[in-house]
Formats: sequence, structure tokens, C-alpha cells
Amino acid sequence: MASPAAVAEEILAIYAARGAGAYFGERVSMTEHALQSAYFAQQAGAPAPLVIAALLHDIGHLLAQVPDDIADWTADARHEAGGARWLAQRFPPAICEPVRLHVAAKRYLCATDAQYFAKLSSASVHTLKLQGGPMSAHEVAQFEAERYFADAVRVRRWDDAGKVAGLKTPQLAEYCTLIAGSVQLPVMPPVPLGPSA
Repeated sequence: MASPAAVAEEILAIYAARGAGAYFGERVSMTEHALQSAYFAQQAGAPAPLVIAALLHDIGHLLAQVPDDIADWTADARHEAGGARWLAQRFPPAICEPVRLHVAAKRYLCATDAQYFAKLSSASVHTLKLQGGPMSAHEVAQFEAERYFADAVRVRRWDDAGKVAGLKTPQLAEYCTLIAGSVQLPVMPPVPLGPSA
């Protein structure tokens, strides 16, 4: 497994390569959206794992090939699943699980918050249809049984907020220490000691 510093550099490289593209149907780039989501998480006093989850919640979009124009999307890209799988190889569940659930959190909020749908951007409304629309009562109960559902809802709200053209935020490199400090290295089994001489 790569070192924590190497993981942080890998993430910076992914955003450097693909993050400048427009965030589908919005007035910000993919990188700006990520940074704004993390910024709002920090403003809310979120713990480090949730700040990182907010920062990286859409990394699945950067890891997969999807049409640049959201109007060309005819099926859900399932970016949350791909992103969470990638993150799970590098970070603990407190980071990758809210990422895995952040799309479901949009569907959940549409079903449980009467004011939420009206706040969605037109791009989010479009993807909501592809993602299955508001949850049914059964799906709501299933979602609320998820360990990280409340964290996913918080990430979703920062995700929705992170679409402000021209908002000044910390830059991606400023998160390197936080990212590296959040990397979960695999636990190595103890090395058996040989017979004493």
C-alpha cells in the first residue's frame, strides 16, 4: 500500500488531471465543487473524516469516463459506488461510507424534507430522475438503518451548497496534511519472534 503522503499526492494528481472540467451543469469546476463542499464542512465544524468525505465525495466522477454534458446522461453513472470502492482501499469507513451514501442521501432528503427538492439545481433534478427519484417509505427505513446515514446527509447538504461561482476557498494542496493523516494503512499481522539464541 502507498504511504499516506503518496495517497495525498495521488489525489492531487487526479484533480490536476481532470478536476478543471465543469461540474456537470453547474457554474463551478469539479475541483471548485470539491473545495467548496469541504469548505462548508469546515465552516460547520465537521470532524476531519467528514471534511475529507466532503472533499472527495465526487472522486468517482474523476475516476470514470462519463459524458461532459449532463444532458447526454441517460443512466445513473453510480459515481458514489465507484468512488467509495476506490476510497475504501485508502481510508476508513468514516470517510468512504458517507461518500457511498451521498446520492442516496439526496433521494432520502427529497422524501423526508418538504423544502429540499425546491433547493436542488436543475442538474441535480436531472440526475435525481436517473438515480431513482425520492425514496419510498421502505427505502427511507433502510437508509436510516445505515450506520453512516446522518453523516451522509451532512455531506449531501455541503455537496448541494458547493456550487457558488467565484467563492474563495482553501486550495487542494492545503488539504494534503489532513488527507495523509486520514489514510488507513492495512493492519499487519505481528511478526513471530524466532527462537532466542
